[in-house]
Amino acid sequence: MNSREKFLAAITGANKGRPPLWVMRQAGRYLPEYRELKEQHGFLKMVKTPDLSAEVTLQPLRRFGLDAAILFCDILVIPEAMGQGYDFKDGGGIAMAYALKSESCVQKLEVSEICKRLFYVNESLRLLRKELGQDKALLGFSGSPWTLACYMIQGGSENGFPRAVHWAKKNASAFNLLMEKLTQAITEYLKMQADCGVDAIQIFDSWQSLCPVEHSWDWSIKWINQIIDGLNSQVPIILYAKSSSERIDNLMRSKADGLSISEDINLPSLRKKLPSQYLLQGNLPPSLMETNYEDVRKVTTDFLNEMNNDSAHILNLGHGIRPQAKIECMESLVQTVLEY
Repeated sequence: MNSREKFLAAITGANKGRPPLWVMRQAGRYLPEYRELKEQHGFLKMVKTPDLSAEVTLQPLRRFGLDAAILFCDILVIPEAMGQGYDFKDGGGIAMAYALKSESCVQKLEVSEICKRLFYVNESLRLLRKELGQDKALLGFSGSPWTLACYMIQGGSENGFPRAVHWAKKNASAFNLLMEKLTQAITEYLKMQADCGVDAIQIFDSWQSLCPVEHSWDWSIKWINQIIDGLNSQVPIILYAKSSSERIDNLMRSKADGLSISEDINLPSLRKKLPSQYLLQGNLPPSLMETNYEDVRKVTTDFLNEMNNDSAHILNLGHGIRPQAKIECMESLVQTVLEY
């Protein structure tokens, strides 16, 4: 049994033919119990306190019949552990402690003992593995080198990340040094997650679409490929990239065990072009969770019918669930899948 088959077996053992189900960002602001906890402690404290991180991770599973728990954490813990902290802007968005402005800034970033600095993630995962037993899958994750680099070079979140794109085009030496450091740090971080007993890991290449198609490989995918090679099949990897169908071939070159597909791509059509056993995850629109119970039921049923009981399909949204999502819509999604 290969890693993909083992993973599917882990999350579909009791599913009786239906697709396994989880939702990106399934813990979050749409849940009143999450909002209450965040009000008491704040986001960053919840991320860095294992008991709180585990509690938030488990909140959606207490409400809904999901098949996997997704670690509550943040992709930017990697830059922070390397020496570039972050916080949140008052009006929303990310603010890094500073922007990377030169190669000397990159040289100062620390990679050694990255997992020692991220001890709280290790502790959170071990708490969750013990709590979940073998009844539910446990998923870890990381941002991709390119996606993390966008925030680090830009100095925070900004539409289009123009400084990051300019760096990749014009400052090859500094850019490549940064990507090498991030690749090393992420590889060690994901090895740690695998050692904690996660059933699979998702790598989020959220800003893949900012790479010109001709640079998709050298700016982003090749570094993900190096991470996956470094993990040496220790745990199945699912790659998420919000991108168009013309990038699928490049994404598959990463050697990920499967792809998580954004809502911009027709998943049933894509399935016909790929090997039947290649793992695909997705891709209902997040906006569906902001409609009503009956609309969710109809759209989900129609989508599942189109997927035709695909044995290598994990039902998910095409991107993360949003704060304005309605609990009744999530309930409808889960019930529809459970009854399918």
